[in-house]
Amino acid sequence: MIKYLRPATLMLLWLSLLTGIAYPALVTGLSALVFPHQAHGSLITRGDQVVGSELIGQPFTDPRYFWSRPSATGPHPYNAAASSGSNLGPSNPALAEAVAQRIAALRAVDPGNTAPVPVDLVTASASGLDPHISPAAAEFQVARVARARGIGEDVVRAAVAAHTLSRQLGLLGEPRVDVLALNLALDDLR
Repeated sequence: MIKYLRPATLMLLWLSLLTGIAYPALVTGLSALVFPHQAHGSLITRGDQVVGSELIGQPFTDPRYFWSRPSATGPHPYNAAASSGSNLGPSNPALAEAVAQRIAALRAVDPGNTAPVPVDLVTASASGLDPHISPAAAEFQVARVARARGIGEDVVRAAVAAHTLSRQLGLLGEPRVDVLALNLALDDLR
């Protein structure tokens, strides 16, 4: 039995070093060389201040800003370490209550807006971290943002159009609006 334990233990140690240390170090090093921006979190900076990531949404509640899709991560919203969906089905009363609260918050900040609320403004994505909203969700917020900033709706719509990303390779996914980039661009208009 001992003659089998020694090679098995050595193989365990060798494979642990290879797959647990050497391979991850190699992949991390190569990714940092080939894709440095992405390997370091796709961070967005203003000056020397990090303001966010291209890959993770952020909570915006000020009426001057476009609001992101809600996050289902806990205990803090948009927590990348806790990425997950809410796992609430359509018949779950907790989901219906959360959606009703989100609709009420959107109506309270813009009481004159009687348009239907786009679904992505009241439901979380599967990861709970989505940094994008649909063009319809952006359009729903244009009047509020323009009023709060004291600028024309046409200026805000132009900013939305400039930050709307098309389908990947022309056919994958749906058009989407990068919320953080849009809000930063609107801040630059001052």
